[in-house]
Amino acid sequence: MYAVIRSGGKQYRVAPGETIKVETLPGKVGARVTLGEVLAVSTDENKVLTGDDAAKAKVTGKIVEQGRHPKVTVFKYRRTKQYKIVRGHRQNYTAVEVSGIEL
Repeated sequence: MYAVIRSGGKQYRVAPGETIKVETLPGKVGARVTLGEVLAVSTDENKVLTGDDAAKAKVTGKIVEQGRHPKVTVFKYRRTKQYKIVRGHRQNYTAVEVSGIEL
């Protein structure tokens, strides 16, 4: 069984027992959380539920970690004109262990 959810403007395919990194969610480590809106659910009988049937489903999980991704270097450069800009960026994330999908 797995579900497709939307959280933080992105879509994720989740299954019970998996750990996913989503955009920052409020809460402390160990807190229970209900993940964003459910777009589709695949059941054990190879049946795919979408639309209103999937919207009734709930995906729950536990916050495992609040952290930051590795640094990404953004480098802007023009061949002439002595133009060079270097910036770094680290995005925050919340690691969530999916505990169950309820229909």
